[in-house]
Amino acid sequence: MAARRKRRKPRPYPSDLTDAQWALIAPMVPAALPGGRPAVHDRRRIVEAILYVNRTGCSWRQLPHDFPPWQTVFGYFQMERVRGDRPHPRRAAGEAP
Repeated sequence: MAARRKRRKPRPYPSDLTDAQWALIAPMVPAALPGGRPAVHDRRRIVEAILYVNRTGCSWRQLPHDFPPWQTVFGYFQMERVRGDRPHPRRAAGEAP
């Protein structure tokens, strides 16, 4: 009989947001565009992946596999860079970036 691995919740990264921080910035994160495919990935995990790249300095392609695909994360990052009208997520949450 094969032993089954228990599915554990992944350990949080230091760059992950607290619930209070997420509550502050969630309204600033754009939702999936209407008329397209429904969203597959959680917006919070996308923001946390952007913060992970910012904090660690890794390349987009080196994102750990427990984050959404790097192409999705990078797309949201580019969208926010182009818009440029949103505050930095850590500043909005009351922390230094």
